[in-house]
Amino acid sequence: MLDQWQGAAVEPSDDDEPPVLDDPDPVDIPGRPDALAGADAVAYRTTFPDPRDDEETRATLVLDGLYAHARVWHDGELLGEHDTYFRPARFEFEPSADNELIVECRRPDDGFGGVHETDRLPESARVPGIWWDAHVETHGPVALVDLSVTPRLDENRGTITAELTVDAAEQIDERATLSLRPEGFRGGGAMERVHVQADAGERVTVQREIEVREPRRWWPRDLGSQHRYTVRAKLDGAERAATTGFSTVSLDDDGLRINGRRARARGVNVVPSEDPVGAVEAAAAANANLVRAHAHVASPSFREACDEAGLLLWQDLPLSGPVDVDPERGAELADALVETTRASPSVGVYGVHDDPADPFEQPLGSGTIARSRLRWRAWRTDYDRSTADEIAATFDTDRPVVPVAGPPGTAPDAANLYPGWDYGVAADIDRLLDRYPGLGEVVSEFGAGSVVDPDGTDSVPGLADRIEANDPERTQREQARTVKRVGETLRRNGAAVVAAFALQDARPAGGMGLLAADGGEKPAYSALADAYEPLQAVLDDTPRPGTVGVTVVNDTGEHAEATVEWTAGDRGGSFDATVEPLDSESAGGVKIPDGADEVVLTLSNDGEGVTNTYRL
Repeated sequence: MLDQWQGAAVEPSDDDEPPVLDDPDPVDIPGRPDALAGADAVAYRTTFPDPRDDEETRATLVLDGLYAHARVWHDGELLGEHDTYFRPARFEFEPSADNELIVECRRPDDGFGGVHETDRLPESARVPGIWWDAHVETHGPVALVDLSVTPRLDENRGTITAELTVDAAEQIDERATLSLRPEGFRGGGAMERVHVQADAGERVTVQREIEVREPRRWWPRDLGSQHRYTVRAKLDGAERAATTGFSTVSLDDDGLRINGRRARARGVNVVPSEDPVGAVEAAAAANANLVRAHAHVASPSFREACDEAGLLLWQDLPLSGPVDVDPERGAELADALVETTRASPSVGVYGVHDDPADPFEQPLGSGTIARSRLRWRAWRTDYDRSTADEIAATFDTDRPVVPVAGPPGTAPDAANLYPGWDYGVAADIDRLLDRYPGLGEVVSEFGAGSVVDPDGTDSVPGLADRIEANDPERTQREQARTVKRVGETLRRNGAAVVAAFALQDARPAGGMGLLAADGGEKPAYSALADAYEPLQAVLDDTPRPGTVGVTVVNDTGEHAEATVEWTAGDRGGSFDATVEPLDSESAGGVKIPDGADEVVLTLSNDGEGVTNTYRL
């Protein structure tokens, strides 16, 4: 119904009158219209007929992904305002025979734009607008406005708290049914009833706990199955459903635990994508079991894809860069974020402030002097983390909360480490972890950039001043080496969480992505996929002629009796390795001759094999 839209950049009005759209362009909604890139405020207009079959039917406008601060008018009358893009905006209205809808969207002025207000994304990817959904719901006198579900585990007992919000146009005194059904597996269903009593024109919320017998847990993809349950509410002919699952996550000095079991997370950062399901599939194909929604709140379709694929989701608040924010506003958004995402079993970690300072905006070279400068820049970095800590303390969740994800010098709870890109070479990761061992426990970012189209590198911030843009293939090879070297070193050192930055370029010319903007694979994608194999043999150092050690890392929950075969030029050999679950073991070494082009490690375990290739 809401399928024909126009849009134009506007000057926000100072009163309750709708803005005037001068020379509007046809635009696709939901979406981010390229023609409006760079605008600080945009207005969208559509018309539609009466959506009702009769005058007794009621109508509600639903806008999701309404970025960032918005006002909505129907037939010239202000319906309301909205300032939390990751929470659906709902406005009940009285339709006319011919309806006009105007939605004004403005960039945030509270500092909580996250990655959308940084140059990591092009202007075309951060146009204020209606990003995820726009539709009109029709319903009778009784409307089920919302059904929220909160799972809770107490040892082997599962409980789902269902909260049903009912809007009554006429008096109601009935019982709503709440049914529970396992999704895709056999298990105990359940049914409960809850009394709903409301006067005409009243909105009420009722609550009921549903006990789940022998609850089946949701697991990341390489640790178990993705069991989920659907709760369905019915009342007076109206119906609403919500899906959830049972999982527990902790992250502390003892490492990462999922459902009480020790685990390790191998992840990638993602920025907003037009294909959220494709992004999740690409991350899983690279052997990731975690994705980090980098400084933005992921769409509902992205969270659902993570639930289905078995990827743990690190969900950030939209807060990035050296910005000052109101902690009370941060607490409001934290409440909204938890409320919006708590049903999703894949949401395992929340983040508050990303990259609060950038001591390495100007890159450092390699060598002794550069390493001294790195320590100096980290020491003199000035960042007051009290606001991030204050916001983090307001999260009403049993999930771990990471107040600060940042570079050395910001006292981060999760470290953004860029040897081989911001400073030094990839092999400097060893020295960095030796000097700052705590930085290697939870790593929220690592990686390097590369070029796809040398003619457009000036459009990619930070790219041209770090690499030689005229040889795209060479930059992509170096990116692959850096990602592989740093990722494998972090795994060898027992990091609980690692997350490469980023899954995909935001611009056609190149960037930090393992994939190009069009989805094509760069060499770094397969390099990371090899490095992220749950059970894998890795070199202990950068391959060069001579002897290099080999370590077998085991992120699985099973004891491994593995055989490693290796070839390097005209040489080869094999050795056995026994590795306990979630451990690593030095297994032997390879002797690389002069003139070798590559080293290939092949690990076999229980009849299955994986390879790991290093090009010299």
